[in-house]
Amino acid sequence: MSALHARAVAHESEEMKLVFPNGEHGQVLLSAGVNRIGTAAEGAVVLSGHALNPLHCEIHVTGTGANLQVPQGGGPVAVNGKPVEHIMALRSGDQIDIGAVVATFAPLEPERGTAAPDVARHADEDTGATRVRAALPRFVLRGISGAVADRAFPVGGPVVIGRAPECDITLPDDEISRRHALVKPVGDGLSVEDLDSSNGTYINDRRVQHGFLSPGDALRLDAVSFLLVAPELDIPPDAARGTRIDAAPVARGAARRWVPIMLVAAVALAIALFALLPG
Repeated sequence: MSALHARAVAHESEEMKLVFPNGEHGQVLLSAGVNRIGTAAEGAVVLSGHALNPLHCEIHVTGTGANLQVPQGGGPVAVNGKPVEHIMALRSGDQIDIGAVVATFAPLEPERGTAAPDVARHADEDTGATRVRAALPRFVLRGISGAVADRAFPVGGPVVIGRAPECDITLPDDEISRRHALVKPVGDGLSVEDLDSSNGTYINDRRVQHGFLSPGDALRLDAVSFLLVAPELDIPPDAARGTRIDAAPVARGAARRWVPIMLVAAVALAIALFALLPG
């Protein structure tokens, strides 16, 4: 069973970067989403070396921090000397050994005397770092009930959902286990794994230990529900398969629309009857 290493996920408010102290690569700003590292030309960080694979590892940046993942076919990676078998949370200052290449995970610090971060971002000065184009997440979990209603959570890599503050999606609900479920992109949807939660994980109201979530499916953790959507297939929340839709708001909206029409009809009828009265 894959699981996040028992370290607190970094909650970094500033932008993060990779610094290569031995000069194998210039420093690279990490963008939200997936940052692929290896010898493949399409990666965010392209390295060379006999001990490196085309897709050696990935750094997933989310709204709550960053995780380093070794995908299938990846190569040996260590964080602060500890080998990473699958996933490990990153913190500012961590040393990452990518094969024989050493990198440091560090915050981007504005130059002294420059404008505020938002202004400096558009200034002419070159910080020396290469900005990587942000990779849009293929999938988004949209909250449709409970504490996550009307909120959206991009899923660009493995995401742990639970009550613990170090989870990627934290749900402040006593009925949610500290580490309730793990979701991650696989093919055309998300694989779902229940992390031995007390109250279970459900896909379209069917309890699962391991399952697959397709766009349009509903994921429920006790009273908290999400709808899986894809950026190119934006599905409204009431289209979720297996979810119950409350028709009362629709009926109330329809009634409000008919009120002015009925009033106009009543006035017209009164005028017609008045015209027919004998003078």
